[in-house]
Amino acid sequence: MSGMHSVLGEVVRSPVRVRAASASSALFAVDPAAARDLLAGTGLTPAKYLGRALCSIAFVRHIDTDLGPYHEFSFGLLVRYPGRSGIGVHIQWLPVNQEFACVAGRDIWGFPKEVVEVDITATGRGQRCEVRADGERVIAIHTTSGLPAPGGAGGASVDAYTYRGGVLRRTPWTMHPAGVRIMPGGSRIELGTHPGADRFRALGLPKRALFTSRIGSLTMQFDDAEDLS
Repeated sequence: MSGMHSVLGEVVRSPVRVRAASASSALFAVDPAAARDLLAGTGLTPAKYLGRALCSIAFVRHIDTDLGPYHEFSFGLLVRYPGRSGIGVHIQWLPVNQEFACVAGRDIWGFPKEVVEVDITATGRGQRCEVRADGERVIAIHTTSGLPAPGGAGGASVDAYTYRGGVLRRTPWTMHPAGVRIMPGGSRIELGTHPGADRFRALGLPKRALFTSRIGSLTMQFDDAEDLS
């Protein structure tokens, strides 16, 4: 799918490409009832592992993209959509630190973006990302790099779901990671005093991650969204 979009007076053509980025992510087993509450009205159901729902927390340093350079934090739930095979991710919150990326994400895909402080720093063997809004910490996550992933670089295609204004949308999202390192556990979360931290507490966070991954080099592509509602 392809198209042209006007964003703050500039033309953005899809598919939108990320030519250079790096990322860290962690997967957590969380309370399934709380996950269902967050998905209420969407038609999506939580994907489960040993009876628990699955939550993904990630942060990305976008270096060279069609939307410019920016930092991004991602909070999503792994989900299933009726009639489709495989597992997708419902994006719950996707704050960034640049206005253009924020407006583009909202207008093109319906992503739940907002402009806040998203600080990504190196910490010896790992990375740290802190998200602050209204002068208060929402969440900070520390990740540790593990061992090289077997199999080398590969590609993956994921359905990214968003729900905004009563409309469920599906965005095809393709990733090509390289320099991937993984480890069991490997993440530590700190929740702040901002009310936005309550969504994480409701899921039972902070807790130990199932595993953490670090992507040293990442390219991505986002196609236009499809309305499903």
